[in-house]
Amino acid sequence: MNLEFAIAYRYLVGKKSTNAINIIVWISIIGMTIGTAALILILSVFNGFETLLAGLLNSFNPDLRVELREGKFYPADSIPSLKIKQIEGVEHMSFTLEETSFFEYKGTQEVGLLKGVDPDYVKVTHIDSTLIMGNIKLNKNPENITYGILGSGMNSKLSVNHEDVLSPVIAYMPAKKEGSSVLSDLNSLPLYPSGVFSVGNEVDGQLIIIPREAMSGLLELKNHFSAIEIKLKNKSFEKEVKSSLNSLLGNNFIIRNRMEQDDGFFKIMNIEKLVSFLIACLTFLLIALNLVGSLWMIVLEKKQDISILKSMGLLNSSIKKIFIYIGLYISVAGLILGMFFAFSFYFVQKSYGIIALPDVFIIDSYPIELRWMDFFVVSCTVVGIGYLASLVPAIRAVKVSAFVKYE
Repeated sequence: MNLEFAIAYRYLVGKKSTNAINIIVWISIIGMTIGTAALILILSVFNGFETLLAGLLNSFNPDLRVELREGKFYPADSIPSLKIKQIEGVEHMSFTLEETSFFEYKGTQEVGLLKGVDPDYVKVTHIDSTLIMGNIKLNKNPENITYGILGSGMNSKLSVNHEDVLSPVIAYMPAKKEGSSVLSDLNSLPLYPSGVFSVGNEVDGQLIIIPREAMSGLLELKNHFSAIEIKLKNKSFEKEVKSSLNSLLGNNFIIRNRMEQDDGFFKIMNIEKLVSFLIACLTFLLIALNLVGSLWMIVLEKKQDISILKSMGLLNSSIKKIFIYIGLYISVAGLILGMFFAFSFYFVQKSYGIIALPDVFIIDSYPIELRWMDFFVVSCTVVGIGYLASLVPAIRAVKVSAFVKYE
C-alpha cells in the first residue's frame, strides 16, 4: 500500500475530533449504498420487462417475415412456394393477409388490424402458447362460420361476451366500388370469437386473426398475401435462408428476423431505459453532495496534519490524491453495499414476488433480471461521480498552507 493510500485510509477510519464527522461519513456511505442499489434495480426492472415482452413477441412473431417493399398485396401464385419450402433450413411457411379494419360488437366500435392466416400459421408461430382463453379455429368447418382469435386488448375494447355465442364481431372494409364512401358500400364479415391471445398491448390491443380465405373474401382479393411468415429448423440457418430468399424473390421484398420485426418497439424501450437511468444519475449526484460535505469537514479537521505533511516535503499532487482516495473509499464502500442489497432484493423478488402487479397484467409480480453489463455501467457511474465529488475538497486541501498555525 503506497503512502497516499495509507494516509487516506487512516484519515477515514481513524478517530475524529468530533463525532459529527463520523456521522456525516456514514450518511455518505448510506447515500451511496441507496443510490447504487436504486440504479441497479431500475435497470433490472427494465431488463425484466424487455425479456418478458421479447419472449411474448417471439411466441407470436415468425423467425423470418417477408414483406413487400412497396404496396400492400401480392398474388401468391407469383411466388415460388415450393422452392421456398425446399430451402435448407426452412421448416414451415405461411401466407398471411393483413389490412386495417373497422370492428363493431353490440354497438361498440373500434379500428384495428385484421389478419388472415392459413392453417400452417400455427406451425410457423407459437400462437397456441399465447392463448389465455378458448382455442384456435382456422380450418374450414361444415357450418361455414368464420371464427376469430382476438387479442386481449381488442377483446377488452370491444367488451366481448364469450358466453354469448350468437353475437358476432362484425368486421368492415371498403367495397371495391368506385366512389364508395358510405356504410352501405362496405363489405362486412361476421366473425365469432373462438379464443383470446395475449402478447403485449402493442400487438393484442389492435389485432384479430381469422382464416385467410375469409379475409380474401372480405378484401375481394383472390389468393393474395401481404406477408410470408417462415419458421426455421434452427436459428443458425437464418443468414443462409435470408440469402436464398433474396435470390429467389429479388429486390421487391424485405426480409426481417424477429428482432427486426419489432425494431422500433425495442428502440423505444432502450430510450426509456436510458432516460430513467439518467434521471436516477441526477438523483445520485444530489446524494454525492453528502460526500463533498464529508470530505470538506475532514479537510478542515486535518488542516494541521496537511501543513505538517507539506513541511515534510509531501507534494501537492500527493495531498490531492489522499482526499480523492478518501472519496473513492467511501464510493466503493457504498458500491459494494449497494450491490449486495440490490442482489438480495433481486433474489427475494425473483423467488417470492413481493412487489405485485395489478390483475390486468399477464404476470403476478414485477419482472426483474440482473445483467453483468449493468453492474459494470453502475460501477463506472458510482466511482466516476465519487471521483468528481472528491475533486473540490481535494483542491481545497492543496491550498492549505505549509506553515503550521497553533491557536
